[in-house]
Amino acid sequence: MMSGSRFIILAIICATFFTVESIRLLPDDASSDFMEAPAYINGPECSVLPQNRLLLACDPSAVHIAMTLDPAYLRGTVSAVHSILKHTSCPQNIFFHFIASGSSHGLLVKTLASVFPSLSFKVYTFDETLVKDLISSSIRQALDSPLNYARSYLSEILSSCVHRVIYLDSDVIVVDDIKKLWKTSLTGSRTIGAPEYCHANFTKYFSDSFWSDRKLSQVFDSKTPCYFNTGVMVIDLERWREGDYTRKIENWMRIQKEERIYELGSLPPFLLVFSGEIEAIDHQWNQHGLGGDNVVSSCRSLHPGPVSLIHWSGKGKPWVRLDDGKPCPVDYLWAPYDLHKSQRQYLQYNQELEIL
Repeated sequence: MMSGSRFIILAIICATFFTVESIRLLPDDASSDFMEAPAYINGPECSVLPQNRLLLACDPSAVHIAMTLDPAYLRGTVSAVHSILKHTSCPQNIFFHFIASGSSHGLLVKTLASVFPSLSFKVYTFDETLVKDLISSSIRQALDSPLNYARSYLSEILSSCVHRVIYLDSDVIVVDDIKKLWKTSLTGSRTIGAPEYCHANFTKYFSDSFWSDRKLSQVFDSKTPCYFNTGVMVIDLERWREGDYTRKIENWMRIQKEERIYELGSLPPFLLVFSGEIEAIDHQWNQHGLGGDNVVSSCRSLHPGPVSLIHWSGKGKPWVRLDDGKPCPVDYLWAPYDLHKSQRQYLQYNQELEIL
């Protein structure tokens, strides 16, 4: 008899597999290593929204998604976008807000437009000088990238007409309709919605000196703080702006520069500002940790239960492990969404599935 987790893995792969013939290679002179994605159109039940991209960028009826656009993670971003479009019922009603550094802006725009000709998106340039002097070295070098901190500046980077956004990391795939996540209600004055993990040892995210300093640790007084992963968040940008949360995050980063109270890059300032005041979202919307921890790229399995979003947080990334010929079983869940030209070598899963 097939186990529950094995059944889920096989079901996702079967639902998302496409043939090589359904993807057209881009012309050789295109500045891209990617294939063109299949075209996805709205279902009959979808609202008719303006197809003018300038209008859609501010339309509150559209689903707004923000992601960073880093050349080192471009393959992951393209796969994430592909998965979102494939599984939503109204792909033409989604607007993507991409944040890139100035040095790579032009080529990345050209690549996205080539891979997704009908995609509604805008690319914003992140001024890395805003955060460079605030960044402290962390446990993993990739976490020190200024672009990793762009999520703290979404309220300032995105147009003021954007009132609400889903933020996603580049190492995710979505296997459910993103509209369900978009409809998350942020009750009361809550600014962020995210899956919470209250069973996690929250104290480990900060140093002993932090916990022993009452001036610092009292930030959690009268709260029940829980860990949440900042790779999947529903954010009310109006409340963020009203609360001036970017400045509060920056203040904690300044304290970190002076007193070294944490090790994990952009995550701890979010915990310090928002933990205990998060709108809890079902865990199925962030099956995270599949890249191992921040030091070792170890293989991990999906958690029991339904799956809507799969997240390779941690050191290991599926495209790297697949290309190296050392994939983990869960990496085959990412593979069907890969549009990189090198992915043709592992499109046939028959033998590989035997290891699942």
